[in-house]
Amino acid sequence: MIRHYARPAGLVYGPDARQLIEEGRGASLGGLSAIAYTLVEEIARGASSVRRRFATGRLPRQTVVPAFLSPERPLIMGIVNVTPDSFSDGGLHAESGRAIAHGLLLAQQGADILDVGGESTRPGSEGVPEAEELRRILPVIEALAARGLTVSVDTRKANVMRAALQAGASIVNDVAALTYDPAAIEAMAEASCPVILMHAQGDPRTMQLSPHYDDVALDVFDWLEARIEACVAAGIARWRIVADPGIGFGKSFRHNIDVLRHFTLYHSLGVPVLMGLSRKGFIGALTGEKLAGNRVSGSVGGAVWSALNGAHIIRVHDVKATVEALAVAGAAADPDRSGL
Repeated sequence: MIRHYARPAGLVYGPDARQLIEEGRGASLGGLSAIAYTLVEEIARGASSVRRRFATGRLPRQTVVPAFLSPERPLIMGIVNVTPDSFSDGGLHAESGRAIAHGLLLAQQGADILDVGGESTRPGSEGVPEAEELRRILPVIEALAARGLTVSVDTRKANVMRAALQAGASIVNDVAALTYDPAAIEAMAEASCPVILMHAQGDPRTMQLSPHYDDVALDVFDWLEARIEACVAAGIARWRIVADPGIGFGKSFRHNIDVLRHFTLYHSLGVPVLMGLSRKGFIGALTGEKLAGNRVSGSVGGAVWSALNGAHIIRVHDVKATVEALAVAGAAADPDRSGL
């Protein structure tokens, strides 16, 4: 059996992109107004070979940007870890008051969404009981939502999803793509909020021991496509779904680079895409920075690359640095909308 894929290429930005789209010589990347693609890499994968060629054409599924996102720019999702064992900050914001203050600071710095999580899913981590996860996150979600901020909940558990939504969260971000808890897909079918489906190979406790793929970019695509279709079949509207290829989750350093390099492939899923690579281990491998909290520059570089390749949401720890870098990159790519 031959599987066919299409990866947008030949990207063009700003006024040039809008002109090409208007003239029909390019198409919008991910439904975004200022990024066009002019070529498609046509990929055919058989049992023992992968064939690739570039041609003019269009993706079989075009993404329509839903109202909770922007066709003009990527939204910045600021990370609020309410955990004592976060890989990135060592539990600096594990106490509710500190987590709330940190969330407010990230919003002031330009975060569009605040992603609140109470269970670490770093490599080697153990799960926490549902009651403890709820104890950690609910006061933080309630406080941030009460200030009119958009809050997402980072959880794998159906009851935590339901309680977080009742407390004021408006997005669910599940690193297990609704596979960890058998009740999660039903909980999201009952809800009306957006849900982020992330790819991961294996459980966080063991996922980095020996990750293996035939072709990581294509295998991740196949898995996400299957999860999207399963969610739609379960009653979750396609417009509510965001896909995340899951950098650092069951992937070697080289796997992460391959996924990042082929990031435009995931626009072929026909849903918005999120990139979350902030402070992760492969950045440390590339830069030589061993401390996660010091990987700001490498993380910002990855965020700019993701934005230029059409990410709809970029999940980051360092909001201020990311917002400023994207302002400069965005002005260069699209000066007509720089505000100058």
